[in-house]
Amino acid sequence: MNTAKDAAVEARALQDVETHHADMLKQLNGLVGLLVEALEAGDSPAGERAQAALLDWCDSDLVPHALAEEGLLYEGPRALPEGKLLVEGMLAEHRVIVELVDELRTATGVQAAIAGSLIQRIFALHLDKENRLLLPFIAESPGLSLAGSVEGLHELTGESAVRHGHGHAHDAGHH
Repeated sequence: MNTAKDAAVEARALQDVETHHADMLKQLNGLVGLLVEALEAGDSPAGERAQAALLDWCDSDLVPHALAEEGLLYEGPRALPEGKLLVEGMLAEHRVIVELVDELRTATGVQAAIAGSLIQRIFALHLDKENRLLLPFIAESPGLSLAGSVEGLHELTGESAVRHGHGHAHDAGHH
């Protein structure tokens, strides 16, 4: 935990995480859109391919990202009375997202589109709360470091959106 942290580094980390979240949501929106379009067109093979691509992204990006956050990003605020309830709510959303990914795994047709759309909506709400409430709380709390938490998160997940709070280094396709 960093008591003498650099406000500019924390602000840059916040900006980088928000950009990363926007990229993730854009990818999710595109994948769900392809699934819905294929099913609306009655193209079952394209729907199955779109569902498989969505599930692959959820398994390789969304769920690992959420699980990594639970330790590195959430543990500090969860230990503080001011952050505990917010973090508990964020963790509940993670559980719902994981359950919906499991539903997507076995769903077919319209049920797959519904599961994908629910993942999309809940993830968008979750990111909004994380960006507007949790991340600023971490960045502004004297005993916490957003830049440090994010660097550890990206090392754990293999992502490289933040490099010590000094700019972007996005992977080509993995966020």
